[in-house]
Amino acid sequence: MYQNDTQRPSDLVKDELPDVDVARAVPSEEEIEEAMKDVVDPELFVNIVDLGLLYGVTVDDEGNVTLDMTLTSPTCPLTDKIEYDTRYVLEGLAKSVTVNWVWLPPWSLEKITDDGREQLRAIGYNL
Repeated sequence: MYQNDTQRPSDLVKDELPDVDVARAVPSEEEIEEAMKDVVDPELFVNIVDLGLLYGVTVDDEGNVTLDMTLTSPTCPLTDKIEYDTRYVLEGLAKSVTVNWVWLPPWSLEKITDDGREQLRAIGYNL
């Protein structure tokens, strides 16, 4: 088959990867907030940004992201799911992600954006 049974076509390619770290672009707070719109509250089916659950975004000079987030209720059983989804959507964008769960100020319906209200109305909520 091949000249040598131990040689494969992939062995003929000798691309070497550089030994240097590829510089990662540091994301802006706006880019992080936009990416967070892909995290959907599993009970309300609206993204957490438009629900008003994202209280703050901090990005340091190395691309480490710290998020201040809350939930609609401190007893929400889906905290782990939301945190997992957060880390998933920021993978590759942020060097690391830290979620600070905060309870003050408490979340209220007034924190929902106009887009969030439209999304909730579309699925039957009367706001």
